[in-house]
Amino acid sequence: MTNLISRMQAVQSPIIPVVGELIQNSPGTISLGQGVVSYSPPPEAVEFLPKFLAEPTNNLYKAVEGIPPLLTALTAKLSSFNKIEINDDNCIVVTAGSNMAFMNAILAISAPGDEVILNTPYYFNHEMAITMAGCHPVLVETDENYQLRPEAIAAAITPKTRAVVTISPNNPTGVVYSEVALLQVNQICGDRNIYHISDEAYEYFTYNGVKHVSPAAFPGSSNHTISLYSLSKAYGFASWRIGYMVIPQHLLVAVKKVQDTILICPPVISQYAALGALHAKDKYLQENIGEIAKVRELVLDYLHSLQNLSTIAPADGAFYFFLKVHTQIDAFELVKQLIQTYKVAVIPGTTFGMEKGCYLRVAYGALQQQTAKAGIERLVQGLQKIII
Repeated sequence: MTNLISRMQAVQSPIIPVVGELIQNSPGTISLGQGVVSYSPPPEAVEFLPKFLAEPTNNLYKAVEGIPPLLTALTAKLSSFNKIEINDDNCIVVTAGSNMAFMNAILAISAPGDEVILNTPYYFNHEMAITMAGCHPVLVETDENYQLRPEAIAAAITPKTRAVVTISPNNPTGVVYSEVALLQVNQICGDRNIYHISDEAYEYFTYNGVKHVSPAAFPGSSNHTISLYSLSKAYGFASWRIGYMVIPQHLLVAVKKVQDTILICPPVISQYAALGALHAKDKYLQENIGEIAKVRELVLDYLHSLQNLSTIAPADGAFYFFLKVHTQIDAFELVKQLIQTYKVAVIPGTTFGMEKGCYLRVAYGALQQQTAKAGIERLVQGLQKIII
């Protein structure tokens, strides 16, 4: 049996558990690695759980695309925040997180051997999903500030291309793509009869007055735009596994086939919690993201002391900074040294497709200010000692 060749052999190992094991073996390590928030779900989410328990039929399977009250609430949210109107051309499908939404999309629009364009650095689970589906990720470099290069994307399209993926606000760089660039990419996709998959898991996390833009709000974009959303980040729901997607109506049958096979229906208890979360007062997000913004400023102040050792691109979104470290040391080897010697963990850029050079992703959303301060101090000290 060991001689059997599986498609999984072509898929990279998830980096978070790998780094997690290194952290376990170095007690006292502060993690600037995993992309989660430090705060808890809003009380409204918990308050909706008795409503789930009070209805005996909630223990049975529900609609593949989500329960009607949640679909109604999401329709209102998409209209008010994203300027996306749900109509006869599009529809919502609730998923077990936005990672599942991405896999739904890839399986619905592609066949083995097809190509999907990713902008580097990419989100590693996207690359993994494309590979699992038997498709080929085609990598297009962003510019020196990790912004999109629409002309390079257009040049990478072939007869086998099925989609272009954008992530804004971006994981791993924290960059927010401009409305102009997103519009150009969306128009390219429409003109070339391919899909624009827009991952917007970090839609609420923008700073310095920067506004989030949803490509599905562009006129004439409904038939070729797939939008992915998550409650994991903004509402502290990481383990509750609830997200959703907005898809062209013509993809609904295909997406439901995928979801019914893998999941049957999204966890109904989590859908009730999501419904409660969407009823949370505006100040819940404002205050919690405001606290992350303070941690962001603290981290940025410390990173500036590394200007001679690394390049830090402007990043006005999500809760990441992506460092280009001026060294010949392998990124994963550098991560191991930082954990084992300096008790601080970050993620190597190689897992995001950055094979040339040494890159590190620094995540700051999961930590309170004092812990973040201690962690970033260790990172700066470690890089100064290792690189010099």
